[in-house]
Amino acid sequence: MPKAGSGPTLDGAGIPMWLTLELTYRCPLHCPWCNNPLDLARYRDELDTGEWKRVLREARAMGALQLGFTGGEPTLRGDLEELVAEAEGLGYYSNLITSGIGLTPKRLARLKSLGLKQIQLSLQSSDRATTDDLVGAEAFERKLTIARAIKAEGFPMVLNVPLCRHNIDQTPDVLALAEEIGVDYMEFANIQYYNWALLNRAEFLPTRAQIERAEACIQAARARLGRAMTIYFVIPDYFDTRPKACMNGWGAIHLTIAPDGAALPCQEARVIEGLEFANVREHPLAWIWHESPAFNAFRGDGWMKDPCRSCDEREQDFGGCRCQAFLLTGDATNTDPVCDRSPHHHIVNSCVAAAEDPGRTAQPIIMRGPGAVSTAFTRPRR
Repeated sequence: MPKAGSGPTLDGAGIPMWLTLELTYRCPLHCPWCNNPLDLARYRDELDTGEWKRVLREARAMGALQLGFTGGEPTLRGDLEELVAEAEGLGYYSNLITSGIGLTPKRLARLKSLGLKQIQLSLQSSDRATTDDLVGAEAFERKLTIARAIKAEGFPMVLNVPLCRHNIDQTPDVLALAEEIGVDYMEFANIQYYNWALLNRAEFLPTRAQIERAEACIQAARARLGRAMTIYFVIPDYFDTRPKACMNGWGAIHLTIAPDGAALPCQEARVIEGLEFANVREHPLAWIWHESPAFNAFRGDGWMKDPCRSCDEREQDFGGCRCQAFLLTGDATNTDPVCDRSPHHHIVNSCVAAAEDPGRTAQPIIMRGPGAVSTAFTRPRR
């Protein structure tokens, strides 16, 4: 079973190859694993069109190539088309990462004409009830309609399915639906446990048997479909003995800009207490990437302590995920507890054991919504 995040190592040569623009945190769905904040009033002052264009220009000048428009739900921004056109003019390969809510065939045609290259659409299940329950809205039929419209418009399409205990056994049916739609790329991404997903971890973490059944089904589909559909399967890293090479290392190839202009090494980075992330409204992007304290906090291996510091694998996994280390141990400089060399590995083992317990009692999923629960769940959970 390959570990989450495994695959070819990419050397960004010191440039942010992958740029992600979180255009807004607003979203009509309430997915109970989402990492976006709920206190939207705090982030109401979103970058305007001109500011986003400046970010695009500065990142492209630094060498950024791949671009993802995401959110929240990026289609809620009325200037999405203008930003797509700007990205095309600058030479980006642009990807829209969307729930599909907010798209229409007419809007798809417009985005295609302006240079959008690819669309990643999320779908939670092949079943209407499961999808609608998981996202907290009537979304299934709209998602299917847009999926077919995306293909009709000729876009390369990624269908992203966030997997958890509640839908992983539907993998064969999801594959059949994707084949019928004509999906180009399938991404079965087991939920990774940060933020709201961490709150629901006890209910979402699948069993090893469920993961193995899904993986076997996907292997069979790969053999049958060949190049007709590329299928990715990302397991929860709790089921491995080595951590994922998160973002290919902190501040190595990936740069996220949040709706309020904060520049982040990854979309989860704000969970780490004590780090101040510079804002593109106040600093040039090149300075933020190369010089800012937050982006240099976990670059290289000087920040590491044992067992990472003396580990001969530290240049392969970079000590794992800094956000996960903080959330599970309270110290972002600790070895990711997924690693079986970590003194905190027992935290992950206990979670897996609880998921495997045949006598476990199912708990209600806590849906995302203002006031649903105290945000104290983002504090370290041991």
